[in-house]
Amino acid sequence: MTEAHAPKASTHPGVYLVLYLPYGIVSGYVNVTLGRLLSDVGATVEAVAVLSGMALVANTWKVAWSPVVDTTLTAKAWFAIGLVATAAILSATSLLPLRVDLLPVFGWLVLAGAVAGTVTSIAVDRLMAFDVPDHLKGQAGGWSQAGNLGGAGLGGGAGLWLATHSGHPWIAGSLLAAISLVCIAPLFGMTEPGRVGGGKTYWGTLKEIGVDLLSLIKTRIGLLACFLMLLPIGSGGLQQLWGAIGKDWNASSDQVALAGGALSGLASIPGCIVGGYIADRIDRKRAYSLFGIGLSAVAIAMALAPKTPMTFMLFSCLYNAAVGFCYGAYSAVTLEAIGKGAAGTKFNLISSLSNVPVLVVTLVDGWAETRFGATGMLYVEAALGVAGVVVYSAVALATRGLSWGVLFGRGRIAPAP
Repeated sequence: MTEAHAPKASTHPGVYLVLYLPYGIVSGYVNVTLGRLLSDVGATVEAVAVLSGMALVANTWKVAWSPVVDTTLTAKAWFAIGLVATAAILSATSLLPLRVDLLPVFGWLVLAGAVAGTVTSIAVDRLMAFDVPDHLKGQAGGWSQAGNLGGAGLGGGAGLWLATHSGHPWIAGSLLAAISLVCIAPLFGMTEPGRVGGGKTYWGTLKEIGVDLLSLIKTRIGLLACFLMLLPIGSGGLQQLWGAIGKDWNASSDQVALAGGALSGLASIPGCIVGGYIADRIDRKRAYSLFGIGLSAVAIAMALAPKTPMTFMLFSCLYNAAVGFCYGAYSAVTLEAIGKGAAGTKFNLISSLSNVPVLVVTLVDGWAETRFGATGMLYVEAALGVAGVVVYSAVALATRGLSWGVLFGRGRIAPAP
């Protein structure tokens, strides 16, 4: 299926933190920095949720262009292309005047930046799938999601602090773009996995990818992973709204920047790494479900606590840490299911599915906050998470030992994981 052989020695999983930083930076800039700045000029939480949703649309549909990354240029080349585009669009977004009537323009820029960001992530996912041995999948997943969430903290916290204290949002955008470009450095020491298809025509290669995708969903582990990612478990919808909802706790811009920035990274990065390590030691899907219950518990506790700036900062840290655990386990589940072959496409099929509930939960959170206030929003999100775990557990138990073929009357197989 591929041109390259497996490398003799795998790269330390920590490099994936650096490679995933740009993807997280652009997300954090949109969700925290841009969300707070637009909220300050009159944008509603619901409007900010829609803006964040534009980025999630790209993440939901990235499986559509994953085959291009798998079949044309090298993974390293695609990472470089996506990185330059991400940095350029981030800078352009920071130059746009902060006006509510320009929300549609912001939306298109956010979508374009998110598409560029997905290209970098698809390329890294391909490198990770081929470079990391099976027993380190959870650790690699944890480190990559640490880069994702740590980058979001950097793009949100440092971005908002620079934008508000300098009085010039373009300074924040330019600096974050420069930091993103530096993240290409680890690529120079990594092995290129090559393209899927081994010199076949593009359409012939696409056919092979289709067969590879079909083999994924024919396995119980692959099908359960896809189903699990469609449920609102560990979605972390509030992460897209910190900049907009901070006012409900009377949090200042600096406090929102701290909660969505340095404290977010300090909380979520260890959560991702530890979550990945734990997922390597127990059933990975069970770990993901347990961490999802933990996230719902944090949301309920936040709803019950007094609405003060200090509780906002405390519970945003706990929430971000819980999301980190969920994201580390998510990557472990995905890497376990996809194997090799068209790895970028298979990883991003599951990733695209996982972004559907993130998008839905974010929009529901924005809707619930507008109608029921912050407390109601938190209860709604917690209920969705618990319901997702209950549904998954019921389906996993009911289908234990069944193959895909049983749906078409072709019997059972030996019990699978």
